[in-house]
Amino acid sequence: MLTVALAISGLTVRIRAQADAARDREQRTAALYAMSRELAGTRGVDGLVAVVTRHIGEVFRSRVVVLLPDASGHLGPAPGVPPAFPIDANEQAVGQWVYEHRQPAGLGTSTLPGAAALYLPLVGSRGPVGTLGILPASRQAIDTPEQRHQLETFANQTALALERAQLADEAEAARVRVETEQLRNSLLSSVSHDLRTPLATITGAASTLLDGGDRVDAVTRRELLESIHEEAERLNRLVQNLLEMTRLASGALSLRREWHPLEEVVGAALGRLGKRLADRKVVTRIPDDLPLVQIDDVLIEQVLINLLDNAVKHTRPGTPIMIVATASGDTVRVEVTDRGPGLPPGTEHDVFEKFWRGPGAGGRGAGLGLAISKAIVQAHGGRIWAQNVPEGGAAFFFSLPNPEKPPALVPEEKDR
Repeated sequence: MLTVALAISGLTVRIRAQADAARDREQRTAALYAMSRELAGTRGVDGLVAVVTRHIGEVFRSRVVVLLPDASGHLGPAPGVPPAFPIDANEQAVGQWVYEHRQPAGLGTSTLPGAAALYLPLVGSRGPVGTLGILPASRQAIDTPEQRHQLETFANQTALALERAQLADEAEAARVRVETEQLRNSLLSSVSHDLRTPLATITGAASTLLDGGDRVDAVTRRELLESIHEEAERLNRLVQNLLEMTRLASGALSLRREWHPLEEVVGAALGRLGKRLADRKVVTRIPDDLPLVQIDDVLIEQVLINLLDNAVKHTRPGTPIMIVATASGDTVRVEVTDRGPGLPPGTEHDVFEKFWRGPGAGGRGAGLGLAISKAIVQAHGGRIWAQNVPEGGAAFFFSLPNPEKPPALVPEEKDR
């Protein structure tokens, strides 16, 4: 009976130890899965570091810090995430050694054991990406081989997540460089053509006036001066559009929203294009009860100028243009319709891209006006779109949100 009892007792202890080990493995696997799942849904280095320090700190009852290299390769705490324990010059030197030699060091190791914390290298597929520092509440938290193995597994997951974030940043930087290069090429190609034509006209007209002197009759002189004036205005519009697009692309656009009657903004746009619209019949349909809109009137005026200028460029002289404004709920919609050839099928969205010019556009414009209009309307929280109309021609719409109740208009007092 004693022998049987000893055998059963030994088996019971072994089974209990196996159960404890299985339970520990399950907890480690669950903790690792939880961290991996959260890392997969996190973007940005700061967010990844916050997730890593929280999970590893909870599992090992430790304070955790992630040291990342700067451009020169010197390690420091991750920006945006304050270190969980002080990192003095000695601790930072240990972390730097671990980063450069890709070997653990510090507390509980044979390398630099005088350090206050244990440091593990964070090595990805392309090389080291940083160092993980762990300051446990007690040495027992990281003493056993199973705990060290689990800690190394956490470090590997951290390295892969940080490397993924770095690759994403590099891919985004590469995409921005490609787009910048494409924009630069498009800008140079467009500007070189659109600047050369009016400059050639201005130079030719000015040379004729200078060389001809008194031999140029009054009618020819006036025609040449008008040509110089028109081409100079064209150059001014092109440069203004380029400057406006640069300001929009740099994020320097700031809205000055105030309450304005839309008919005044439409009137200002028509006034600025008075000479270009001289041979056009412009029909405006703006209801008297249209509410005030909270907008940046200068920018919305620019949108209307660009839409009207686009209509003038792509329609025959003398064809009419219509401007219609309506209000529905908390939205105000404006429509500019021409009677030209319309948009080629399938290009309704392309017309708002930078430097896009439709078939047969020739040298008319740099393809920036509609792109600027789209950026301004979107900055107001609205949207802009285009479509062909059944009667012939193209219609450009933009809608502006107007959720707040406009102030009541106070009638002017009449003199008694």
